[in-house]
Amino acid sequence: MKGKIRKGIGGFYYVAAEDGNEYECKARGVFRNKKVKPLVGDDCEVEVIDKEKLIGNITSIFARRSINVRPAVANADQALLILASFRPEPHTGLLDRFLVNMESQEMPTIICINKCDIEEQKAKENIEKVSTMYRNAGYEVLTISAESGLGLDLIKEKLKGKTTVLSGPSGVGKSSLLKALCPELEVETGELSEKIGRGKNTTRHSELIRVKSISEDTFLMDTPGFSSVELIDTEPDNLKIYFKEMRPLNETCRFTGCAHVSEPDCKVKAAVEDGTIAAERYNSYKELYLDLKSRRKYK
Repeated sequence: MKGKIRKGIGGFYYVAAEDGNEYECKARGVFRNKKVKPLVGDDCEVEVIDKEKLIGNITSIFARRSINVRPAVANADQALLILASFRPEPHTGLLDRFLVNMESQEMPTIICINKCDIEEQKAKENIEKVSTMYRNAGYEVLTISAESGLGLDLIKEKLKGKTTVLSGPSGVGKSSLLKALCPELEVETGELSEKIGRGKNTTRHSELIRVKSISEDTFLMDTPGFSSVELIDTEPDNLKIYFKEMRPLNETCRFTGCAHVSEPDCKVKAAVEDGTIAAERYNSYKELYLDLKSRRKYK
């Protein structure tokens, strides 16, 4: 029987099967031998062991149309990255790491700034800064409020008929957005820590959720909030491909293979100086480039 993995916890996988039931499954030993790990979003074949207790085994995983390493999910069409306008402050360094990971996996990403109904001046400044910088970099940026409903119709439009990875730092209102989109779900929302200005994680594992309020073929992959993002392991020279705004300039510098760091007559550095590329994005690029170089040095 065919099914789709909705979540995985402690070696058990919960599979929504074509007979309308959800089965608690173990993965057959063959997966361990082949070093294949089932992922949330996988389409699979289920062998039913106990129909009454809804227990089964996953016997095979069908071909994946896409795979994300961080977060580890399969068959997503796009990612929706949630930030907050304020409390917590948007951390562009974290955002850039996430975007590099998504670009390396050719995963289209929409940036969504939540809490846009906050009236404080700092929130307004953050919205302007982040939306301008990332739109100029080539990303779609949405401004919403999960609490007031601002912008939710547009988000529903973007999600309809697709499987979307929902991700973002802790405390940005990811669970509140999920609750607004899926009112029938019992979603736990966390309070913001006064001491560190970050949220407490309320999502503890990745889970595939059908958003029936939008359409039967709309799914969200809810993933745990993060306070750090591990950068993919790639060659330092690949990094410039993953910064969208640099791509048109990568082959126009004086030196072939220019890394855009210390070389003279660099078109990317010139674009930073004239404001075409945001200095903050370029500084992120340099920091990540040196990080990757350092990894190679100590390998």
